[in-house]
Amino acid sequence: MTLRDVLSFLCAKTMSAIATLVAFDGAATPVVHNLLAESVSRDGQTVEAIWRENLVSLPVYAQVNAKMRKTKLPSGVYKTTCRTEVPVMESISGQNASGYTAAPKVAYADTLQTDGFFHERGSTVGRRLARKLHLNIMDGVTITGAAGTTGPGPDMFDQLIAPT
Repeated sequence: MTLRDVLSFLCAKTMSAIATLVAFDGAATPVVHNLLAESVSRDGQTVEAIWRENLVSLPVYAQVNAKMRKTKLPSGVYKTTCRTEVPVMESISGQNASGYTAAPKVAYADTLQTDGFFHERGSTVGRRLARKLHLNIMDGVTITGAAGTTGPGPDMFDQLIAPT
């Protein structure tokens, strides 16, 4: 077995592959959103993964999208970020005197971002505890439930493993 084979094996075992994200929204009748893996980029101590929906009825810039980023700061602290954007299209009504109707554009985007700051000496258990408490507070959860341990979010925040 060559050194390259060993490194490939270790990387395959320690990093999660970027895959489609599936999540329900908060509508009265929840709708499932499938965000397709778009890219993973590396720049020094930063890894960023990007996903977006692929609805044929909307332009690319108007699609729901998500980004996850992991950066190791010079202090030895890892900064992990998960950002979700929901673009909202403006409503076009009617046409002008010449009969022209402008194409709709994105009016704004509702955005939520969660940042984690984890010391390199911390443990997976401690990071998972902090993540689960944060999510339960955000969701108003007052009952017990096991923390999710698989997927890009738990990998990034709990294990400090970025998608590849």
